[in-house]
Amino acid sequence: MKKNSAYNILNIVTVIAVTMFFSCTNNFKEVQKVGVSENEPVGLAENINFKYTDSGKIKAILVSSKMLDYTNRDFPFREFPDGATMDVFDNKNNKSVVVADYAIIYEATGLIDLQGNVVITTHDGNVLKTEQLYFDKTNEWLFSNEPVEIASNDGTLMKGNVFDANDDFTSINIYEMYDSSMVLEED
Repeated sequence: MKKNSAYNILNIVTVIAVTMFFSCTNNFKEVQKVGVSENEPVGLAENINFKYTDSGKIKAILVSSKMLDYTNRDFPFREFPDGATMDVFDNKNNKSVVVADYAIIYEATGLIDLQGNVVITTHDGNVLKTEQLYFDKTNEWLFSNEPVEIASNDGTLMKGNVFDANDDFTSINIYEMYDSSMVLEED
């Protein structure tokens, strides 16, 4: 009888242990959310100077006075409410500069949304100005549905309502163009 009772207790302990083992799940993401409101950033960085490198070469330098990290959300993003300045380097180490009053980077889509007094000055002296510009990192494509003005280094000024270009500005399209002029040098 003692042997049968010990056998039953061993079976009960085994069933409980197996049940507990299989009922445990990895709730790390849920634990991270404890005490953090969905509307609050999970992190805050001030005076950032972020360098992005690829194969040992600096590709971009992002400078901003403030970054809010909302990567705890279902659609994660990083916000730069006080604006950002980014130096972008091409394969020949030529530097172009991007400045905006506000920026947001969407992690899941690789989309960067630049807003407010967006100015891009390319390494060869072309200047693009608009109020909002998107950069698709995945497709290396810039676009805007806001009025845009491009002053090229040869003196051409173009204005339009829709813009898209590849990331090195070798293919630029301006749609709904409403002004184009050429500045002539005086003798």
